[in-house]
Amino acid sequence: MAEFTTILDGLEVMMRLGIYPHEVAPQRVVVSVEMTVVYPGPLGEDAIGEVLDYDFVRAGILAMAAERPFALQETLCEAIAALCLGDARVRRVEVETMKTDIYPDAAIGCRIVRERVI
Repeated sequence: MAEFTTILDGLEVMMRLGIYPHEVAPQRVVVSVEMTVVYPGPLGEDAIGEVLDYDFVRAGILAMAAERPFALQETLCEAIAALCLGDARVRRVEVETMKTDIYPDAAIGCRIVRERVI
């Protein structure tokens, strides 16, 4: 068995996220994802078909941002984690979201960890 960590870091999306009146308009959210990916054995070839193609994670996050508003960062993190765990090779996922423009002196975020039940 071979275990890798696949990382999507600092993806900036404009989306509707929040519960306050000033959050009705889309705002900048930064998303980072770390996935523990398990393969049957060491990689034999230098080919994309051998590994998790992380494009599905980026595309899924962009689609979520465009298609639906979220009231809570926690709910957004859960949706992203479920997306990642949709690939059976992903054993563990850590998702972090940050609303960077809420306060002039700090970002506000959420981080969750979810693991596949084996």
